[in-house]
Amino acid sequence: MKKLFSHIPWPARFRRAPQVAVLRLDGVIMPRGRMGRGISIESHASAIEQAFKLSRAKAVAIVVNSPGGSPTQSALVHDRIRALADEKKLPVYVFCEDVAASGGYWIACAGDEVYAKPSSIVGSIGVISAGFGFVEAMEKLGVERRLHTAGERKSLLDPFRPEDPDDVARLKALQNELHDLFKHHVRSRRGGRLKASDDVLFSGEFWSGQQGLALGLIDGLGDVRAVMREKFGEKVRFKAFQTGRPLLARLGIGSGRVGAEFASTLADEAEHRLAWSRFGL
Repeated sequence: MKKLFSHIPWPARFRRAPQVAVLRLDGVIMPRGRMGRGISIESHASAIEQAFKLSRAKAVAIVVNSPGGSPTQSALVHDRIRALADEKKLPVYVFCEDVAASGGYWIACAGDEVYAKPSSIVGSIGVISAGFGFVEAMEKLGVERRLHTAGERKSLLDPFRPEDPDDVARLKALQNELHDLFKHHVRSRRGGRLKASDDVLFSGEFWSGQQGLALGLIDGLGDVRAVMREKFGEKVRFKAFQTGRPLLARLGIGSGRVGAEFASTLADEAEHRLAWSRFGL
């Protein structure tokens, strides 16, 4: 029936408006987030799948707002998006909001085209590890460290022991390996669109959206509504797909774990704030 009447030039009022699926990826990238926060393949797989199943969709638009986090989760989310894009033959447009840095930029590379606002922050293509040393504090408090391991490297980077040069060398080697993976990923996705040397692009530095455009890290400036209307017409319709647990479940109500959930939420909040603070947010 559809093919039988496909040749008829229907009046504009009877034509269905093009649709674009919109998926938000907001927060620190981590294996699992409490209180419904953070980005992971576990928490977002269903929303990603649903976005690509939207009937008559012309494209999938992904809004990224993330300072980064787990490299593995970043790769898993990116790869799921690309696998579905190839399967459904749908173009993917990524829009960077406040920040798409580090793992956030890794995910942004899933876009066939990547956009940002002039004031957005993009890049930070590097690897970072941070911690604290409590050796002198332990001595002043008169606290004795008791640690027992099976495996000579099991206590690698123990914050309660003096820093070991061998431990640092091992960490550096791991960081360099992850950095090489990140660089390969960006090159494979952005290809000839990159407009600066490796020393500049892969230094770990981050830039404004305006600078990111000049460096080839993004393809244009704009937001999801403006760019999609430009590409698919003024009457394009947006269907938003979101993820998250019900409010009571986020608070742990009904699970007998309210106190534990709130305690862990405090730790999550500190982690989130630290990640965002690197970019002045």
